[in-house]
Amino acid sequence: MGRVLVVDDSAVIRQLISVNLELEGFEVFTAVDGLDCLERVLEVDPQVITLDVIMPRLDGLRTAARLRSDPRTAHVKIVIITACAQDTEVQRGFEIGVDAYLTKPFDPAELIRTVRELAGVGNP
Repeated sequence: MGRVLVVDDSAVIRQLISVNLELEGFEVFTAVDGLDCLERVLEVDPQVITLDVIMPRLDGLRTAARLRSDPRTAHVKIVIITACAQDTEVQRGFEIGVDAYLTKPFDPAELIRTVRELAGVGNP
C-alpha cells in the first residue's frame, strides 16, 4: 500500500501511530528523533514521514527543513504531529514545506485519511 516512517521520541506515540497505519495496510518503519530519521530515510524510502516537533538531538521542523533541502528526499510528504501547534510554528512548517499538521491528541481516522491522501492511496 505504501511506506511510512514514523518519527517520535515517545515509544507510546510511535506505537500508536504505527499500529493505526499497519492496520490500514501501510508498511511502517520508526525512528526515535530527527537524526535517526535522516539516517534511515534513504534505506526506508517512505512515501510519507510523520514527525513530532519536540525531540532530542534534532527537532521535527529542523528535520523537515533538511529533508526538503536534500534532492533525494525533497519529494517525501511530511506530516507534523505535535502537541504544540502554535500559529508561528505552523507557519514556519508550511514555509519549510510541511504537507500537513495534526495536533496531539490526534484522531486516528484523521491520521489515516491524511497519510492515505499524501501517499496517493485511495480508500480500500
